[in-house]
Amino acid sequence: MNITTILDQIDMGSIALPEFQRGYVWNRDQVRGLMNSLYRKHPIGSLLVWETKTEQAIDHARGDGKLSTGTVKLLLDGQQRITSFYGIVRGRPPQFFDGNPQAFTGLYFNLEEEIFEFYAPVKMKDNPLWVNVTELMQQGVGVFIGYLIKIPEIQSQLTIYINRLNKLEGTKNINLHIEEVSGEDKTVDVVVEIFNTVNSGGTKLSKGDLALAKICAQWPDARTELKASLTKWNKAGFDFRLEWLLRCINAVITGEAMFSALKDVDTATFKDGLYKAEKAIDTLLNLISGRLGLDHNRVLGGIYAFPVMVRYLVGCGGYLSDYKERDKLLYWYVHTLLWGRYAGSTESVLTQDLHVLQSSDNPLDQLIANLRQNRGDLEIKAIDFQGWGMGARFYPLVYMLTRVHQAKDWDSGIELSKHLLGKHNYLEVHHIFPKSLLYKAGYPKSEVNAIANLTFLTQHTNLKVSNRHPSEYFEAFEYTQPGAIATHWIPMERSLWQIENYRDFLAARRELLAQAANSFLNSLLAGDIPEAKATPPIMEHQDIESSTTVMPVAEERVLEECNAWVQEQGLPIGELMYELIDSTGAAIAVLDLAWPNGLQEGKSQPIALLIDADQEIESIANRLGYLYFTDIDKFKSYVVQEVLTIEFPSTQDYKQAFITISSQMTNSHKLMLKAHYHAPAQIITATGLAKAAGYENFGGANLQYARIAELVANHLNYVPPERDDNGKPFWSLMLASGYWKTLEDTESTTQREWQWQLRPQVAQALKDLGWI
Repeated sequence: MNITTILDQIDMGSIALPEFQRGYVWNRDQVRGLMNSLYRKHPIGSLLVWETKTEQAIDHARGDGKLSTGTVKLLLDGQQRITSFYGIVRGRPPQFFDGNPQAFTGLYFNLEEEIFEFYAPVKMKDNPLWVNVTELMQQGVGVFIGYLIKIPEIQSQLTIYINRLNKLEGTKNINLHIEEVSGEDKTVDVVVEIFNTVNSGGTKLSKGDLALAKICAQWPDARTELKASLTKWNKAGFDFRLEWLLRCINAVITGEAMFSALKDVDTATFKDGLYKAEKAIDTLLNLISGRLGLDHNRVLGGIYAFPVMVRYLVGCGGYLSDYKERDKLLYWYVHTLLWGRYAGSTESVLTQDLHVLQSSDNPLDQLIANLRQNRGDLEIKAIDFQGWGMGARFYPLVYMLTRVHQAKDWDSGIELSKHLLGKHNYLEVHHIFPKSLLYKAGYPKSEVNAIANLTFLTQHTNLKVSNRHPSEYFEAFEYTQPGAIATHWIPMERSLWQIENYRDFLAARRELLAQAANSFLNSLLAGDIPEAKATPPIMEHQDIESSTTVMPVAEERVLEECNAWVQEQGLPIGELMYELIDSTGAAIAVLDLAWPNGLQEGKSQPIALLIDADQEIESIANRLGYLYFTDIDKFKSYVVQEVLTIEFPSTQDYKQAFITISSQMTNSHKLMLKAHYHAPAQIITATGLAKAAGYENFGGANLQYARIAELVANHLNYVPPERDDNGKPFWSLMLASGYWKTLEDTESTTQREWQWQLRPQVAQALKDLGWI
């Protein structure tokens, strides 16, 4: 069947995409490669479709497009190729599309060099030898011949160029072989097995993807239902992934860790498993939040213990017999978190623990015994608190002790437990010895951010302390709130409060933390912890304003915003504070933000973003095959240019644009550009722009800066790849890369604004024009 007919059949609803397919994941390099192969008549492979009755296909086709009557062909193999060509020919994605349309938008063909590239203004604007492929496909060769015959200097090559235009347009008439899967015996189960087989060599699918494909074939709404559950937990402050939820469901239904166990599960059983798993997860989150104080994603940890706990809870009918059983389960959970029980071979360890539930008369005792056997003992030692940063395994334990051990706020004296702290009050991470003082004294990052230098305070108290020396503010708080300092396991020997004795302070506090941790956990195991006052269910927390949580520090906010940016590009989100482990399961490093399977899963190397990391971590990341970045803007440039393959205009582009729009620019516009050029490292805040141009506030500066950028973009016929909160092009990114900046070195979310870094091409253009 020729490609034009295939595209027509997509429009008519005769060819559709099955729900169990993943979304569109190709980038511009792959699209360019496809068109080059078609143009040169290289083989691009056949298609595989499942021909089925329309009434059956309605339940299995993706999107809202109307299907044809009679039979429908569901595309099993060839989605990326056909979607790409459809987008190029039609100038829009098909109705079943789920991905980033920029991958096939703006493709041009050079008649002289016979190459495909995406639109670059200076190179292509007003150059008739660069042909918009979509316009050619839609308008036909005749229109372009009309342009070419009017250009005297190319008449000697006119026949060659016309032949190349015809050859390019003719790609839509290339015949593709289509293999059909049809017949009454081709059930959805058989089709999914075929789909899984043919996709094994294409875009890599995870084991969870393949298992879900099987489920979606029988129950097309399965993916939507699972995502709804994940969204609910996300609103309560917990970021779980679909594959994790599928593991919990698998544990409920089959008692197994391997997804292959779901192979013969019918729809009714799966729906029941989802219902029971979701209910059990809600219960466990309430228990862990209310009893341990671990009430948000950053401190939850150990999430792969959940399939075991979910299976256990469902096996108990959804209810634990008494508080002792509950606390014993929580004791086991905390230790799986602390010792990285599932950090290595997740499936094999899960299999062992799930089998304990089925084979032991006292499964909780046996699970704890297995932990002891692996560890030697479960006693926490001072050295265990020697880690640093929020990615360390013992960071959640410090938070937990703060929430359950009657730690008091130093200024107000109020207990920092959830039911006493109340709504609209936040805990913030507090460096006991301020970072600035420690860095000034020559301490390395690993010691500055040591767990033993961290505690948790209300936002008000954290701001009040600021970067004062502990020997100063400790005495002040000890006077106004006697004993409050000690509730945070602060050694009260005054000499340890001096910065020259900082390492001794850390050692002493680690001892106190270890004592407190052992006391609490041993009492939890023995069932001796008094019942706490009832707290509202964690699921009632619909956003950060209604929950007591740790507000992220400035560094973490930058990482989260970067992660959100990656997601906006249609790429998978990374894992914050990703733990690298050795063959024994011991943690050897923590990466600030990581994509262990690459930004294009299965197609690219692992990638990490490291903010102010020491050389040892960089060395470990490099040794383990990670491509790492220490600068967010360089990381974003890599994503745009190498992954999305989106090119920003050149220096010459910007020079010509500035010359053209100069008459439309105000003096304030030019003052902002000049100030930006001369700013340190060419980085400036919106407030800095406002000050340079005489605007009252940074809002006006942002607005006018965006106006300059939009004028440039319109001249270059270029739309930046990012969108603002209203879905409009983020014009300012034409001139600079931007990110949120915390002001005055505070960690308060209320004191932030945009900070801009001038693009090198823009800076060079301004210099060449003499505008600076």
